[in-house]
Amino acid sequence: MPRHEFQPGRLLAGLTLVAAGVLYLLDATGEADLPWFLVIPMTVGGLCLAALVGVVTYAVRRDRRDRISESSER
Repeated sequence: MPRHEFQPGRLLAGLTLVAAGVLYLLDATGEADLPWFLVIPMTVGGLCLAALVGVVTYAVRRDRRDRISESSER
């Protein structure tokens, strides 16, 4: 299996959605009583944070790639 780049934004988005799913599952089984207005903002906030992490990761990798290509041209 070929290796791939680690993408922390996607990891964070996945963990956020899994956490929201677990909270809804706990609410559906009666183990927890969570209002919808608690889970929805948590999910939206987690996805926004994941997007920010993804953009920062992209910028860092692009800058690093540009520095490597500049040093190899010299």
